[in-house]
Amino acid sequence: MIKLQQKQVKIISILIAVVFVGSVVALALTQSGSGIASAATSSVGVVDYRQVGSQHPQLAAANAEMQKASQEAQADFEAKSANMNDQEKSDYYQQTMQRLQQKNEELMEPIEKSIQDAVKAVAEKKGLSVVIEKGAVVYGGQDITQDVVKQLSK
Repeated sequence: MIKLQQKQVKIISILIAVVFVGSVVALALTQSGSGIASAATSSVGVVDYRQVGSQHPQLAAANAEMQKASQEAQADFEAKSANMNDQEKSDYYQQTMQRLQQKNEELMEPIEKSIQDAVKAVAEKKGLSVVIEKGAVVYGGQDITQDVVKQLSK
């Protein structure tokens, strides 16, 4: 009777192991299947940021303001550096360039933010889960560049 119980325990143990392994395999298959299904239904958008930036409605005003700041900085540099030695001129030139770079960043920051907001709005409207720079895409993706340009002009 003890031998019979040991056989039954072995059989039950093997059955439990088979059921466990089978359920793990089934779970893995259902998870990978849903991953494939979600990958097939998710959409990827592509946008040409250079084109969007060049057509931004605020870009002309920012460029004009930057041009004016650059001319003012050049006139200021020429006036103040006339009596400086080479080292002082070099230092003052570096300071002037840093101020111009900071001014450029201040002007471009709202433009870049509005482009990001427009990309996000278009992506949400089209149900896109990912938007990538067009230059990084070899094949595929839905081009939303013109939609973003339209969104910016609203």
